[in-house]
Amino acid sequence: MDLGNLKTIAPRQKWNSEARDFTPWLASNIESLSKAIGLELEVENTEVACGPYSADILAKDTGTGKYVVIENQLEKTNHDHLGKAITYSSVLDASTVIWIATDFTQEHTKALDWLNDHTTDEISFYGVQVELWQIDDSKAALRFNIVSKPNEAVRQAAKSKGNDELSESRLFQLDFWTKFKDKLAKTKKIPSLQTPRPQYWFDVTLGKSHVHLSNTCNTDANNVGIRVYIGNKKAGMLPYLESRKVEIESAIGQTLSWNPNPTNRDKIIALTHSTDFNNPQKVEEALEWLVKYTIKFREVFGKVIAEAP
Repeated sequence: MDLGNLKTIAPRQKWNSEARDFTPWLASNIESLSKAIGLELEVENTEVACGPYSADILAKDTGTGKYVVIENQLEKTNHDHLGKAITYSSVLDASTVIWIATDFTQEHTKALDWLNDHTTDEISFYGVQVELWQIDDSKAALRFNIVSKPNEAVRQAAKSKGNDELSESRLFQLDFWTKFKDKLAKTKKIPSLQTPRPQYWFDVTLGKSHVHLSNTCNTDANNVGIRVYIGNKKAGMLPYLESRKVEIESAIGQTLSWNPNPTNRDKIIALTHSTDFNNPQKVEEALEWLVKYTIKFREVFGKVIAEAP
């Protein structure tokens, strides 16, 4: 059997300069990094000034609308780049740091793990090793290896210490969203899911800043819902979506509530489902309903929004 020879090649054979070659390439192919780390990223700018230095890439996590700093290093990690990444994040008010390098020392991997374990879930650090693979003389193939990321188990354990002070309603919502996330994750339809919190809503990304899905669990009204939430900065998105209302409702198979609160600055398009939170069987049905329509909403609205002018 004639088999090829699999080998790694040095990233600098393709990208000679971090600033001139790799950073522009990554900014134009950010979906590769998004898929690897499970966040939907949208590039804001490159070489963003921070005093006498500049951050390689400033992006946004479209799920939270918060800033992400990406620091590139086509060599083994060093203290200088770690310090710069943290400095850039503080200056730019970023909530996530993604440090990309060809090789991570044990000390720097441990430093990222320590930062993740000792900061709140509002701050996240990712260590990403970049590799290029080749079979014989084929085109090089990119691979991102995650060497460090937030440890959700540790953060959930820290949160649980304060759960005793939560109201019965908030405890129910935390349990509901935890089950919802687990069910949604099993479908493997959505790459990035937020950490469940004891609150009324659970957001899901749509791949665009200031527009996302916001699922609801209303314990007072005994209903669950799914909303396309359009921030004021994207005010023009509602008329565009309304222009495709027939197409959208046909694809989802439901009549939706369009802009039910017209005086609000932020706009929503909603679908609700009545349930009985005192009945475990009804709760299970509500979870299944919410998973089904979260996937439908994301597929339909995600496609239409991506086509927006």
